[in-house]
Amino acid sequence: MGKGFTSYLAMKTDPAGAAASQALIDSDLRELSVAARKLANHAFVLGGGLGFGTSFLKWLAFLAAVYLLILDRTNWKTNMLTGLLVPYIFFTLPHVLFHLIRGEVGKWIALIVVVLRLFFPRHFPDWLELPGAIILLTVVAPGIFADTFRGDLVGIFICLAIGCYLLQEHIKASGGFRNAFRKGNGVSNSIGILLLFIYPVWALVLNFL
Repeated sequence: MGKGFTSYLAMKTDPAGAAASQALIDSDLRELSVAARKLANHAFVLGGGLGFGTSFLKWLAFLAAVYLLILDRTNWKTNMLTGLLVPYIFFTLPHVLFHLIRGEVGKWIALIVVVLRLFFPRHFPDWLELPGAIILLTVVAPGIFADTFRGDLVGIFICLAIGCYLLQEHIKASGGFRNAFRKGNGVSNSIGILLLFIYPVWALVLNFL
């Protein structure tokens, strides 16, 4: 016991022994860090089952984009490139709806939209153009977009870029950040745009944990 205690003291006082101890501590800390990241990741994933996970936020962002699309077709009437909501909805479309539209149901709807647009253009309502574009994009999108980019960092960054563009254009059109939350329907429009950020930001946090 005396020898062991003496060697321990020697190790503590010896520079090489101290370096070895520090290396062991650093190694343990790294392992704890990896374990903590895994635990947080699993907690976030399990949190989705409680209604506060990625699926829930994707639904919320999707509904916000649909809300903004309806506003644009009714009383918003902005000069912003709101057509960008089409790819945003494509990337945030919940799996159930995505697979439904990408199947036979979506193909029939797309066929009807194309026929109406080609042969009955005067009876084709303006408000149907962007929803029709969403259906067509979902049906004809190549596999790399539908199966890879939708659940990948590419799709997340595209959604984030669209949200940033719409937010800065809305603030510019409103005459400043304060006016964006004061003028007329500015509050609801601003909240709708801010909700576009919740899914891509959450997905990025999960990706880098």
